Amino acid sequence: MKVIKKAALLLLSLVLFISISACSFGGSKDTIRVSEVTRSIFYAPLYVAISQGFFEDEGINLELTTTWGGDNTMTSLLSGGADIALVGAETSIYVYAQGATDPAINFAQLTQADGTFLVSREKLDSFDWDDLKGSTFLGQRTGGMPQMVGEHVLRKHGIDPRNDLNLIQNIDFGNIPSAFASGTGDFVQLFEPQATLFENEGIGHIVASFGTESGSVPYTVFMAKQSYMGSEVDKLEAFTRALYKAQQWVGEQPVEVVAEAIVDFFEDTDVELVAQVVDRYRSQGSYATSPLVQPQAWDNLQLIMDEAGELPQQVDYTELVDTTIAESVTN
Repeated sequence: MKVIKKAALLLLSLVLFISISACSFGGSKDTIRVSEVTRSIFYAPLYVAISQGFFEDEGINLELTTTWGGDNTMTSLLSGGADIALVGAETSIYVYAQGATDPAINFAQLTQADGTFLVSREKLDSFDWDDLKGSTFLGQRTGGMPQMVGEHVLRKHGIDPRNDLNLIQNIDFGNIPSAFASGTGDFVQLFEPQATLFENEGIGHIVASFGTESGSVPYTVFMAKQSYMGSEVDKLEAFTRALYKAQQWVGEQPVEVVAEAIVDFFEDTDVELVAQVVDRYRSQGSYATSPLVQPQAWDNLQLIMDEAGELPQQVDYTELVDTTIAESVTN
């Protein structure tokens, strides 16, 4: 009888040990701190990865902070306030050109084209880029990637931004929509959801996409310091796997389903408007379907920066882009 009791106790102890061990190892998660440059439907795959539990599935506790602006985002990354930054790839070039000893390395892309649209005040039966000549164009702030892309597209269509139109660039980013709504400008360069909202309300009419016109660029990417890339490979692989799942999911699901998955990230925005924006971005290929940053896109980015006089120096693709993790995940 004593032998049976001892055996039962040993069995119970073994079951408890296995249960506790499983909880301990299965329940632990690696924390990754991400600073995003802004909150935007443009970044839908990131929010999908959070809402659908893809990061959790990979054992990641994601801490997402919106740092509002490229300078703040890079400061957060370089000072150790974040492990990963979601920001324009051009910022890694600026940091590198300043002689950073631990540069920011681009390891996965989220968006692969500019996210702005050309909005006309008047409804045009047919639009031609020559319609901008002699007009007042409300552009984005000088030095930002939207402005660089905007001027690149204008030049591509034979329009000199300085001489062929009245270019206004002295209005703060947050005030551009209200300036146009109050009567400033014949055309305006806008991000979503403002462009679609204006069209829905009859304030303006989308006539062209700067993203479609400017071609592929690593417009918004995930980057980490070189030291972090070397020491936290497993974390970054898990992060990129979750991202890749979300990129595929966004491409496969109906836009209404995608909108429902991310609408909670956007207070005071109707799910119908979110769906419209997701549809517009997805249909024109704004969302990257793979985390791989392509060499041609990197070259195009530097071409656009150089044309705008904002490229401090040419930087080789392999110097600031590391596709090792993305290639491992996608293969």
